[in-house]
Parts: sequence; structure tokens; C-alpha cells
Amino acid sequence: MSDPALRALEARLRERFQIVETAIDIAGRSLRLLHPASAEDLIDEAAFERDERLPYWAELWPSAQVLAEHVATLDGTDRTFLELGCGAGLVTTAACIAGFETTASDYYEDATDFARVNAWRNTGCDPHALVLDWRHMPATPTRHDVVAASDVLYERPYGALVARAIAATLAPHGVAYVADPGRVARGDFLSALPPLGLALHSQANVPYSDGDVRQTIAIFEIAATR
Repeated sequence: MSDPALRALEARLRERFQIVETAIDIAGRSLRLLHPASAEDLIDEAAFERDERLPYWAELWPSAQVLAEHVATLDGTDRTFLELGCGAGLVTTAACIAGFETTASDYYEDATDFARVNAWRNTGCDPHALVLDWRHMPATPTRHDVVAASDVLYERPYGALVARAIAATLAPHGVAYVADPGRVARGDFLSALPPLGLALHSQANVPYSDGDVRQTIAIFEIAATR
């Protein structure tokens, strides 16, 4: 999409949402991320009743910041990257910094719109956008060299769903990174990997602190076993 089209997309988002801009330093670069001022204001009771949909995407979670720092250090030359659950697009922006051909995916189209605008504003990159429901994956999804997700294990059913989404979208010799602060579905996620032909290769535990927030974020590195 051209710069005028992305400027128009940003303008539409500003019309529809009360937006704030948050400064975040990633890999020595100061990024400025646009996102809704309040996720609670976006709760749609009808959508929640239909499929328990909640607008978690509107928050800038610590796990996304930790994963973005890691992704920005990778070499994305001639490699493809998919973010599962892109939210406002911090990790997607980091993938653009690293030089990947990047795709931002989320259950919400609004999230992919924010991800595209934020990546473009900070890097000049316009990532591909994909609205994706992990419960109903495409029959033949595109596979990527790197698949990443941050803080997506917050409901127990998501353990198996995220594992299956990675298995469906990761290239045979690719690598996946999942950042998690200790959510309820972590154990289910790790247990779901081997039957899908995936293995946990390493785990890095990264301390995070910001004001009163103190977390240890695990970054799981996952690859195919065959």
C-alpha cells in the first residue's frame, strides 16, 4: 500500500478510536506505537457472548516488548516472518527492523490495521495483513521461516490452539518463538508440541521491570522434529 493509503488508514483509526502514542526502545531504536487508550472501552458484550472475544490486542504487553527486542536482533534477509496475535504490532515492527518479509495476523482486523500503521510509521515497511482465527485455520496456510507470538496463552484452550497454529504455519526448517509470562495454558502448550512434530529447543528467561510491574518472560524456541 502506498504512503497516502497508509496515511488514510491511520486517519480512519484516529477517527474511530481514542488513541495514545507510547514510546518504546527496542534494539537501540526509539519506537512510537499508536494503540487504543483503553482496551476496556473496546469490550463488545455481544461478541463476548458469541465467542468470548475480548480486545486483549489493544494492550502493549511486557511479553511483546521482550519478544520484540529478540526479534529485532535476528537476520531477516530473504526470510519470511508471521506474527500470531499481532495486537498493535510491536513485534511485527521489530520484524520489519530485522529485514523480514513480514505478515501481521490477528483475530481482529483492527489489530492488523494498527500493526500495519505502526510498522510503516516506524520503519517505512508495510507488512502483509491476515485476519486469522486459530480455531478455523486455512486448509493450506502459507508457511514461514519464523513464526512468533507473545502472551497468547492466557486461556487454557489456547495451549493446543497456538501449538496447532504454529505447526500449520511454520516452514519445515523454520523456527518459532513464543514469549510467555507464565499464563495458565503454558503447560498445555508445551505438552501439545510433540504430537504435532514440534520440539522445544531452548528456553530463555528474561526479567522485565517497568515501575511496579515485575515479570519473568520465558521465550520458547521451537522447531520441527522431522
